[in-house]
Amino acid sequence: MKFDLPRTGHHALHNTGRSGAGEPAPGGGVRRWVLWLALVGLLVVGQTLLVVLTLRYEDSRGMDRAEAVASSAAQDVRRLTVQRLQAVQALQWSAQAEVWSSQARQMLARFPEIGRLERRDPQGRIVTAADSPLGQPLFTLKGRGLLRMDSDQACAAALNSLSPQFSRSYFVPLPSGAGMEVVDVCLPEQEAGRSSGYTVATLPLGQLLEAVAPPDNRYELSFVEADGARLARYGAARGLGLYVARRALDLPGVVLEIKVDDTLGRPGLLPNVTTALVLGLSIALTVVVSLLLRDMRRRTDAERALAESLAFRKAMEDSLNTGLRARDLDGRITYVNPAFCSMVGFTAPQLLGSGGRAGSLPPYWPPERVEEYRRRQSTRQSALLPGQPTPPDAAVQDNLPATLQGFETVFMRANGERFPVMIYEAPLVDGAGRHAGWMSAVLDVSERQRNEEVARQQQERLQATARLATLGEMASLLSHELNQPLSAIASYASGCQNLLAEPDEHTVPMLREAVARMGEQAERAGRVIKSVHDFVRRREQLRETLPVQTLFDGVLPLVRLQARKSGTRVEVQQHEAGLKVQVDRTMMEQVLLNLTRNAIQAMEGHTPPLQRVLKLRVQGLPHGRVQFEVHDCGPGITPEVAARLFTPFFTTREDGMGLGLSLCRTVVEQHGGTLEHEVPEPEAPLPGCCFRFTVPGAAGAALAGNGAGALQTG
Repeated sequence: MKFDLPRTGHHALHNTGRSGAGEPAPGGGVRRWVLWLALVGLLVVGQTLLVVLTLRYEDSRGMDRAEAVASSAAQDVRRLTVQRLQAVQALQWSAQAEVWSSQARQMLARFPEIGRLERRDPQGRIVTAADSPLGQPLFTLKGRGLLRMDSDQACAAALNSLSPQFSRSYFVPLPSGAGMEVVDVCLPEQEAGRSSGYTVATLPLGQLLEAVAPPDNRYELSFVEADGARLARYGAARGLGLYVARRALDLPGVVLEIKVDDTLGRPGLLPNVTTALVLGLSIALTVVVSLLLRDMRRRTDAERALAESLAFRKAMEDSLNTGLRARDLDGRITYVNPAFCSMVGFTAPQLLGSGGRAGSLPPYWPPERVEEYRRRQSTRQSALLPGQPTPPDAAVQDNLPATLQGFETVFMRANGERFPVMIYEAPLVDGAGRHAGWMSAVLDVSERQRNEEVARQQQERLQATARLATLGEMASLLSHELNQPLSAIASYASGCQNLLAEPDEHTVPMLREAVARMGEQAERAGRVIKSVHDFVRRREQLRETLPVQTLFDGVLPLVRLQARKSGTRVEVQQHEAGLKVQVDRTMMEQVLLNLTRNAIQAMEGHTPPLQRVLKLRVQGLPHGRVQFEVHDCGPGITPEVAARLFTPFFTTREDGMGLGLSLCRTVVEQHGGTLEHEVPEPEAPLPGCCFRFTVPGAAGAALAGNGAGALQTG
């Protein structure tokens, strides 16, 4: 979060009360029109030149593209002919006619650029030949003998140079009524330094053009002779003759040219980016001029609206109950609202200007905390350097100390009273985006703290009441438990008196045994009283780290008192060694005592004595949690009772207060856990009930494992 300061401007009022102030000066209108006409003329000339230059630039680009396509096509034709000649040379290794014919037909099926292959003897006679299966045979309508003059000349040149030679192009008619322009290439064969024959490959020029044509099909490609006569062409459309490029194709024995002609022509005027930009600028200029005419009128309206907005904002800030305070980067107070002045008891003139590096201290700083507040202010001032651009809100907050985003501190009123406040502070950003200071929202939380203290005291009284109610219910159990050792002490005392009345040689040993038994019974009664005394005296509400066994040692003596009276057997499942919890010991013992007492009372009158078993189980859970379970073998809980089980003052016992389970859930939730219950076997005659709750475990405690172990019976 950041606060933005409004951009305020100075109002300049221009009076026009002078006579003739609104009349134009002589000749001013003519000069203005001349300037406008000059501006329009310059714009027209500039736009025309831009359009002409753009068209010339597009023509140059179109010609460059055609030159690039022609150069690429020429290179591709050279590369393709070299590859096909290499394939034909590899075919010359086949000496047998049958093998040569088979391999020749396979090659012709793979390469559509070769229309016919011939194998000739040293005298130039055709030994064997193969036509391409991909098209019509070449020399069907007009025999090969009539069209071999050019190939014979190429073979003679090849024999002299011992290298492949191309013939001049010539036209071959086809049965379909059309024909094609072809060239022959002759490759000499030698054996033991003497000529052993020739291999002649006929290459259709149209197939060569189709093989090297660009994929966009924008250009017409053709082979032409030096005089411009076209031999073969490829392309869906005819070229327009606007962007034409020619490249010479110098092959051994023949000179051809590849001609590339663009079929699309010049680009249109409007689709051109530069022209569209010029027209757009013209329209934008017209709009800007019209907007300027309205600017002066709107300026006055905007200044009036700004003044009204500032007045409304000031009225809103003055009516807030939350204190607002603004400080610059040096910590000097620049603004306070009436709520802040009322909170601290000082007037605005007493506060404004205080708090800077060299200024006076803010009067609401308690003297004993001046050094602490100085350090905090220095930390805030070093969070961002003065004058630097303000980053986004999230980045500003990330760069601030954690205490500046929302912290509690203490202020002092004018009468010297200290009171707590909650401060929420954010960067103050001016209209230029610079960090100009800090804006604080200050809340007086003294009343809230008083209410929290009252609520805490009421909670303590409620907990004390519940503990006293629990002890009241256990009073009868204590009297029953104490009667047994006291009766035994009385019996041993009476026996001692009888022995002393008639002493003999056996009196001393018997007296010693009786006194020992009296001591044991007295110690037993003392342990019972000490357990209750320790349970009542622990009143501090502090969380501590302690072993789970310590909790059980504190409540099991009291649990077993009630269990022995009702004939209930207590089973404690052995937990992991070293398992610890971080809890309020007194309140957690209260939870365990309430749950176990309810479990014992649930089995009285419903469960046969031999089946009355109270099971206590504890185990470590993942994520540092510890789970406690209390099982009984009673009749379970009906859905109607379960819906109101944790409601305060709801109870199913005539002598109950209905605070036990409500207090247990409150204590468990204060420890960050949950208290749940379930009926393990709802269809059983005595399904019983299980109460389960979790508390935080101690750091470093052994929380893993399944909690399995031996059972301790007591």
